[in-house]
Amino acid sequence: MKLTDFKALTFDCYGTLIDWETGMVDGLKPLTSRLDRELTRDDILQAHARHESSQQSWTPAMRYCELLPIVYKRLAEEWGVSASPEECAAYGQSVKSWPAFSDSVGALKYLKRHFKLVILSNVDNESFAGSNARLDIEFDAIYTAEDVGSYKPSDRNFEYMLDKLKTLGVEKAEILHTAESMFHDHGPANRHGLTSCWIYRRFDQEGFGATMNPGDMPDYDFRFNSMADLVKAHQEALRA
Repeated sequence: MKLTDFKALTFDCYGTLIDWETGMVDGLKPLTSRLDRELTRDDILQAHARHESSQQSWTPAMRYCELLPIVYKRLAEEWGVSASPEECAAYGQSVKSWPAFSDSVGALKYLKRHFKLVILSNVDNESFAGSNARLDIEFDAIYTAEDVGSYKPSDRNFEYMLDKLKTLGVEKAEILHTAESMFHDHGPANRHGLTSCWIYRRFDQEGFGATMNPGDMPDYDFRFNSMADLVKAHQEALRA
């Protein structure tokens, strides 16, 4: 199996292309700055992951920009600090300002010359539009949780993507699902028989950060620590 075997790369965006962990930690500073104890970065991210995943289960059709304010409120309660409705709402709009990883734009511009590029994301369309502007690329298709009415790791999101990609002439065997999250992406990719590529952004850190622990680790077919490493491997495959 080679990287040159595929017609489309389907991407999780947040954690893979967009540095959502930095975006979250920065966006939660109004809360964490009021605490009488210090939380580590991973303390913050793991608490966020718990409340986000729980809320997505309870309200699967809720837009991400409307779900994040509830996560903010739940975190304030857990940490014993107050949070105004305005603060909660502001956090819901923060996705648009979350930064891209430094290698994302260049990697996408290179990969666009060789593959169809597709997004399968847990955010809403308005929030993704802000991130898309930061990524500076025209994706061939964008499938969001708002479109599907559920959140990954629900099988519905992958079924939706596979169904829609057929209309673009892309079959399952021609897809390389490319993502950081074992919980949101590689687990369901395994269930659907998708070839997958792990972009292991947290290779030098413990734990799973802003994603839930997947339990038994899913399988994957390729692993790179960055998008830049994926590009290098693809260039080597072409030369071979």
